[in-house]
Amino acid sequence: MKALQYDVIVVGGGLVGASLALALDRAGKRVALLEGRPPRLEGLDQGWDARIYAVSPANRRFLESLDAWPGAERLGVIEAMDVRGDAGGRIEFAASDAGEPALAWIAENRWLLAALWRRLAASGVDCLAGVKPLTLRADALGAELELEDGRRLSAALLAGADGANSWVREQAGLDASVKPYGQSGVVANFDCERPHGGVARQWFTGDSILAWLPMAGNRISMVWSTSDPERLLALPPEQLAATVAAAGGRALGELAVLTPAAAFPLRLIQPERVAAERVVLVGDAAHTVHPLAGQGVNLGFQDAAQLAALLAGERDAGDWMLLRRYERQRREAVKTMQLGCDGLFQLFQAKAPGLPWLRNAGLNLTNCLKPLKRQFARQAIGY
Repeated sequence: MKALQYDVIVVGGGLVGASLALALDRAGKRVALLEGRPPRLEGLDQGWDARIYAVSPANRRFLESLDAWPGAERLGVIEAMDVRGDAGGRIEFAASDAGEPALAWIAENRWLLAALWRRLAASGVDCLAGVKPLTLRADALGAELELEDGRRLSAALLAGADGANSWVREQAGLDASVKPYGQSGVVANFDCERPHGGVARQWFTGDSILAWLPMAGNRISMVWSTSDPERLLALPPEQLAATVAAAGGRALGELAVLTPAAAFPLRLIQPERVAAERVVLVGDAAHTVHPLAGQGVNLGFQDAAQLAALLAGERDAGDWMLLRRYERQRREAVKTMQLGCDGLFQLFQAKAPGLPWLRNAGLNLTNCLKPLKRQFARQAIGY
């Protein structure tokens, strides 16, 4: 069977892979998008999705440029941050410190995915859903996939957007260091007794990190990074709500569970390279970060935006020099975010004498210095 020819094949149709495929289509490339489990596009208003993302202003603009920004009825807005240490430390900053209306928008995974896949349906992208790749071959002339249904696809470039356990990364021989944090992120959504006011709240407790993120209406999404996820997952809804409310000092009064709790392991993944001959990695396939800053998907969207911009107008999408340029362009932003999140996690996990006082005093000092707070705000919105 003759292989179907493309400029770029994207493996993985999640948020980053779908946005990359759309951006490349807008750039005039012939694109195939391979996704084993396409998203559900109907019945989105039935219930809430516990998996949410904080999308920065820069990435909102990227999605808007693809006509794939979801409707405002299910979006939360982070207008300010309130971060508490484990021994009285506190820092507060707002979008207004950076001259912006919002630090980020809170969007459910399925609403973002549905917006992207609706645009894909109206695009020139060949969406190959419900089928998985069997083999990958790449050489100086191009990349070729054989699918489980016998079809073959070839392209100048294959982009792996297939997540933290990337099949593409493994097949391409791109080794990665994996550092488990020994914690899981437990997620759930809640109704609140009192208005959240557009404030994202975070508590460093010394052995865990609890975050409440403002959703649409009077609701929050919780992300609790803990070494004992089973304790939370085993709680009945009423007891889970009471436990989460108490852990946050009942800052929003009593809570009521909207979605059952779920958990995912936290790992720092750092591939040595994100490009090989005719192969490139984006999103979680290329990097993961601790969720304490909520920046994982933002790094992935910027991977997609910058790769698509780099390939626009280029005849050979898999040219090695282009891939090396992409790798260099993304290295600093990714490393900075990984090191920053990892360092903050390690700082608040450390038990050495004097450290609790030092880290909390640092928060309080920073809270008094407007230029530093302004820099925090600018970092939070992706400047």
